[in-house]
Amino acid sequence: MIPSFLSDRKALLEGTTTLLALVQRSLDAIDATNDEVNALIDVYREESLSEAKRIQAKVDKGEAGPLAGAIFSIKDLFAHKNHRLQSASKILDTFTSVYDATVVERILAADGLILGRANQDEFGMGSSNEYSVYGPCKHPEDYQRVPGGSSGGSAASIAAGYCNLSLGSDTGGSVRQPAAFCGIVGLKPSYGRISRYGLAAYASSLDTVGCFGATVEDVAACIEVIAGQDVHDMTTLSTEVPSYLQELQDRDSTTKSLRFGINPSWFSEGLDPEIKHQIEWILDGLKEQGHEVKEIAMPAQSASLSTYYILATAEASSNLARYDGIHAGYRSAQSEGAKLEDVYTLSRSEGFGPEVKRRILLGTYVLSKGYYDAYYGKAQKVRRLIQREYEEAFQQVDAMILPTTPTTAFKAGEKVDDPLSMYLNDIYTLAANLSGITAMSVPIGRHSNGMPIGIQIQTPVSDELGCFQVGTLIENLSSKEKQ
Repeated sequence: MIPSFLSDRKALLEGTTTLLALVQRSLDAIDATNDEVNALIDVYREESLSEAKRIQAKVDKGEAGPLAGAIFSIKDLFAHKNHRLQSASKILDTFTSVYDATVVERILAADGLILGRANQDEFGMGSSNEYSVYGPCKHPEDYQRVPGGSSGGSAASIAAGYCNLSLGSDTGGSVRQPAAFCGIVGLKPSYGRISRYGLAAYASSLDTVGCFGATVEDVAACIEVIAGQDVHDMTTLSTEVPSYLQELQDRDSTTKSLRFGINPSWFSEGLDPEIKHQIEWILDGLKEQGHEVKEIAMPAQSASLSTYYILATAEASSNLARYDGIHAGYRSAQSEGAKLEDVYTLSRSEGFGPEVKRRILLGTYVLSKGYYDAYYGKAQKVRRLIQREYEEAFQQVDAMILPTTPTTAFKAGEKVDDPLSMYLNDIYTLAANLSGITAMSVPIGRHSNGMPIGIQIQTPVSDELGCFQVGTLIENLSSKEKQ
């Protein structure tokens, strides 16, 4: 049973459980399976038990914050003061953060409890959580399969019962894809809705902070606390953050007829037939409730994959240049007394893993003289076309409905030697990052292979509330099918 934050919080406030008991439940689950799953690479046992006592005292006095009862894991990209931050890379070996990321600061201020750090693909580059200096993370339901990536450890830590909320980052699908693979909810908010201050950068114009939870309302409760403008991040939006949870609980979303858009090309070759069938079942259910479903042509979306891997790798090449063995990062023991260029070469060759090297090389190439306009400049133009398609689409519909992934969780090692096949796993998620819109994956049942299936909801920039409302509609439809 995947723990729900709001259910745990209700029991905590009613006095039928204690935070100490909830933390102990998490620690017992970790002791039982984490050695095999490898979802958490640091567990703060004593610190968590001490924090549980402190927060419980506030609960007893009626003074607890809105995240009391929340037990978090955080992806190994977030700064957490006096705790390790390694980005799953040897290049940041032994680094300890000297400050809190804005999202971490807000979680702690709201009486959320951070239990540990979650495994991931190195610097957020990967779709399977197999590119990690800590070793691969495994799917909690089938150790022969991957949990998705790059936020695989975050998703797996919830699916395995280690925590009830988790922070991840989504640059091209890194929250939504593992959420679909693990059968939980995962939100990529609009670009700028949540501060990136204290998040180790991969591709700065694409990176977003996301959240995992058992239900849409769990995720909404978390986002309500961590979202909003931040003076430390000038890309954050100034628009007011709604009271998501109250809106969801006070308003019956089914009373309003909504317009849903689908792009026929999303349901063509490459999509698992069972995933297609399950999404069509959801669409039929929405129609029966009086909602409209219409087809929308979005031809520029066909270039999402190539556009993303030009822009993201270019930004990665620039962002990771700081890790050179001199200014920051791991320094090779063999570089002692070597020339400057050799220090860089040895330190970066030893410090970075194969996927990070691959993307740095590609990014450096597309930014180089003679290729900048042909690749990077053209990709920026295509990105604008994709953004414009969404702007036009959302004038006709309230939300887009599409698959999250083309398949369910695949076998470990199946794609690690075939980068293109691995990249194609993100084919349905990339456009949301390129356009900056809101997107969320919600579980909608099981494949005949036993693995979870996710559906993706996309709504306009700053419309997380609309995304949550559609998500609750789909949750209700899925629960009826289970009955």
